[in-house]
Amino acid sequence: MLFRPILTQLLFVSGCLFGITSIGFAQEAEHDVAYEWIEVQLKGIRVDFARPPIHARNLYHVSLAMYDAWAAYDDLAEPILLGHTLGGYTAEFDGIPDNILPFLDIPIARREAISYAAYRVLSHRYANSPGVVTAQARFDSLLTTLGYDPSLTSTNYAFGSPAALGNYIAEQVIAYGMQDGANEAFNYTNTYYEPHNDQLVVDDPGNPTLSDPNRWQPLAINGFIDQSGQVLESAPPFQSPEWGWVQPFALQNDQLTMNERDGELWPTYLDPGPPIYTGGDISFEEDSMFKHHFAMVSIWQSQHDPFNGVMIDASPASIGNVQSFPDSFSDYGNFYNYFEGGDSGIGHDINPFTNLPYEEQLVPLGDYARILAEFWADGPDSETPPGHWFSILNEVMSHPSFTRDWMGEGDELDPLEYEIKAYVTLGGAVHDAAIAAWSVKGFYDYTRPISAIRYMADQGQSTSPSLPSYSPNGIPLYPGFIELVDDTDPLAGDGGENIGKIKLFTWQGPDYINTYEAENGLDIPINVAGNIAGVDWILAENWWPYQRPSFVTPPFAGYVSGHSTFSRSAAEVLTCITGDPYFPGGMGEFHCPQNDFLVFEIGPSMDVTLQWATYYDASDQCSLSRIWGGIHPVTDDIRGRIMGIVCGTQACDLANSHFDGSINNTCGIGPYGGCLGDIDADGSQTVEDVLFMLANFGHIGPHPADLDVDDLVGTTDLLILLGVFGCTCL
Repeated sequence: MLFRPILTQLLFVSGCLFGITSIGFAQEAEHDVAYEWIEVQLKGIRVDFARPPIHARNLYHVSLAMYDAWAAYDDLAEPILLGHTLGGYTAEFDGIPDNILPFLDIPIARREAISYAAYRVLSHRYANSPGVVTAQARFDSLLTTLGYDPSLTSTNYAFGSPAALGNYIAEQVIAYGMQDGANEAFNYTNTYYEPHNDQLVVDDPGNPTLSDPNRWQPLAINGFIDQSGQVLESAPPFQSPEWGWVQPFALQNDQLTMNERDGELWPTYLDPGPPIYTGGDISFEEDSMFKHHFAMVSIWQSQHDPFNGVMIDASPASIGNVQSFPDSFSDYGNFYNYFEGGDSGIGHDINPFTNLPYEEQLVPLGDYARILAEFWADGPDSETPPGHWFSILNEVMSHPSFTRDWMGEGDELDPLEYEIKAYVTLGGAVHDAAIAAWSVKGFYDYTRPISAIRYMADQGQSTSPSLPSYSPNGIPLYPGFIELVDDTDPLAGDGGENIGKIKLFTWQGPDYINTYEAENGLDIPINVAGNIAGVDWILAENWWPYQRPSFVTPPFAGYVSGHSTFSRSAAEVLTCITGDPYFPGGMGEFHCPQNDFLVFEIGPSMDVTLQWATYYDASDQCSLSRIWGGIHPVTDDIRGRIMGIVCGTQACDLANSHFDGSINNTCGIGPYGGCLGDIDADGSQTVEDVLFMLANFGHIGPHPADLDVDDLVGTTDLLILLGVFGCTCL
């Protein structure tokens, strides 16, 4: 907006670790108030309901409030909401009075305005949280620790009060949020979505109530506990299926499709097209892919045995560095390793920071797969995927090798400026990722593995009409992984009642925890989290994802994966704002000590360290974790990643146009197309364009330098060029 250059004044040196999301850096870096407010917000998320799109919106709005408070004192940066109309809401702003400015200490004023803005928005957004007492006490404590008075509620900033400015900005953000399409006034409840299928009672075998295997199915779970540890009397309804109505950050109108289903409109951003369907008039090829993709989820869960002798190199030397994503569902077979797990990543030869190879880390695949499923599920005290990536960003900014040169260029910024810009960029990206992913989830209303696998198994096998229990709607057979129960099978039942049913070689499920013994006959030690269920043959009607029995599966449709969309958007942002795809020092790490990390089961069986060379590697690993966790088939994954790329790159571009003020400095279209004044078509108006015009001054007839199209390169053309000189071609 306006005013003085930044005066660097550092308030904080922070070295805190924060639970499951800590990625293992030595932390000595300096931090400022924005970091502290995001940290306390993450703690607030952990005691709230697990609501990924809502928390993404909250992270963005708090970051927006802090950014606008910072930008209000800047002579270049342009606020996002303050002084603008956004989504039909106008936030009036007259600027800081000129007669007040000379008497303000800008760095101090900024911190005060930022703190009040964050405090008020947080207090409002978490007022109805189940953890409100704990969360509000933390908000109050931070504000008073910073030396500010919570009783200062004035919004009259005309006399130069930074507290009043912060309160005013928060007031505007809150008012904007009450009409941004999220239905916050009615606690984000759905207004027209209705589930198509009846509930699946997960404690009962099979899936007898499913009417459409392509559509999402609610789950009936006794004592449902969400991923933030909040207990609900019953499983919640579909979470945020109408989120496509929410005002985005950088998503554009031309990226919005107004789809229609069941007589209702479904705004869908970055519409990837439909998923793979089964049954009805679906082609044989598509129907086969549906069955193949969902069967793969059970097959990957056969890898959850840490004692089967299968070892992998879990270092960046062998994992990560995916070269490209498949373009179509039919190409997925070349990307994923169907029977052994993992993807087509080729690993990294050299750590570019040390110029040495990454050291091999051999670990049991059964440990690695279970750790991924739990780590990227965000743990028992979940900050949800968008919060998880804010925590990763905080860890990155805390690394002793981290430098605050924005996008890897120019001089280092002071800690406050870097934090403010980083948070609003990441916040905008994950907010857009939530809107895009949940708009797709709501419209396509796609099924989850627990519904599809049990349903197909109930129908029988679809491999051969010459085999027992054939049904074209059944599950495909894969020897050693998916087979029929015969009369010699231990699963046949005392009276043979299970003969002809489908059996799976897979993770046995929560009912088997505390009963498993390794093949060598040794008892596995028990800890407070219990034992391990292990892998063996089970009836397919009893299949469970690798999740807690009180949670089972998130309460919303599968396609597309929110984790894939969130994580890729965040990886794009971290790469953009640091100017480097690599973690500081060439590797991010998270240590999982032996028998002291897993929550669903005991484990890992040995010390394991998750390692990522790049932000993209971490994002890709997150996507795979949802398959190993039994939450998504591959159908949901890749298209979510591709949507995340768009969300992240667009957020970074738009955020930067606010930071440098170019959001209000677009050039317009030239008379022959392209950017007005960019005569040499190099993407900007520079001295070269002026020289080119002068060299052709007086030319008669059509010419690229004839900007007023009067068939003469003359004085008027030069004035037009000077008027747009230096603006940004968008």
